[in-house]
Amino acid sequence: MGLFYDLSQQYKTLSIVGMHKNAGKTTALNYFIEEADDEGIRLGITSTGRDGETTDLVTNTEKPRVYLYEDTIVSVPKQLYDLAEAGLEILYMTNYRTSIGELLICRVAESGYVQIAGPVATADTKRMCRQMFDYGCDIIMIDGAIDRKSIASPDTSDAIILATGAVLSRSLKTVVSETAHVVGLYSLPELEEGEVRTMIEEHLSEERIMLVEHGEIRKLDLKTGLGAGRYIDEAITEETEFVFIPGALTKSVIADIQPSKFKHTRFVLKDPTKIFIDAISWRQMAKKGFRVSVLRNIKVAAVTVNPYSPEGYSFDSSALCEAMQKAVPDIPVLDVRK
Repeated sequence: MGLFYDLSQQYKTLSIVGMHKNAGKTTALNYFIEEADDEGIRLGITSTGRDGETTDLVTNTEKPRVYLYEDTIVSVPKQLYDLAEAGLEILYMTNYRTSIGELLICRVAESGYVQIAGPVATADTKRMCRQMFDYGCDIIMIDGAIDRKSIASPDTSDAIILATGAVLSRSLKTVVSETAHVVGLYSLPELEEGEVRTMIEEHLSEERIMLVEHGEIRKLDLKTGLGAGRYIDEAITEETEFVFIPGALTKSVIADIQPSKFKHTRFVLKDPTKIFIDAISWRQMAKKGFRVSVLRNIKVAAVTVNPYSPEGYSFDSSALCEAMQKAVPDIPVLDVRK
């Protein structure tokens, strides 16, 4: 049994997330589709946008197409249905709209290439996945075709497969470091169950910055930390134990907060996709005592590596896989092309 069989025993939905364009996301998707067919796993395929076209619509470069096998359940926009080289049987016409028409849930009656697309809203993606399971899927793969950051959200799927590669940098060390940084962020500790977590969750819908002091919540008249670091710093007192930030956490937000306050204050975020801080800055902040917990972290089920860059340079596949495996020892790492 292969890796995908093991993943199918642990998860019902998997998102494929690319760290960068040309990181090998679609190649990884095709690899796992083929492995699912070999293992007799009935697959569902959807997307957060559009994928499967022969040319990247942003970079205008050739890209791998998505090949689906017989009995796969797939979401296809009405306008792309006739473009499929596979034979598709329409099972259900949904009310989820995209920029290229309403989505159809189809069964692949004859194997071939398909341009796939799916809902943009996370809630719609979850609803459609439930519908696809009703048609007999064993596991659903969600392709993060547009918003590669938000598709990693734990609200979208049970776990992610992270695609990375040479396109990130000409330095193998940098590629490994940046990938390990993302995996580390996604694995941040979840805020423990208890009174503090309950209070924060009860007020989540207000999307306000909240401070927890002596078992009580103090809300600031701020919905984001962007440009508000100075105000957050002024609000933090010696009694402040937690600061919940509903939006993005950036280096500039933290820069205006006195490092001495990190010793008694822990920052809390909804999930790791809200963090936009590079690896070097993150390490520097950690040395000063900066601590973060999340309400939900992100399970990284596997890391795929692409040793080739479209700019013409490449790494030795074995060296890249070995270095990446050392950096993320608890996660399977593979070069799907090899």
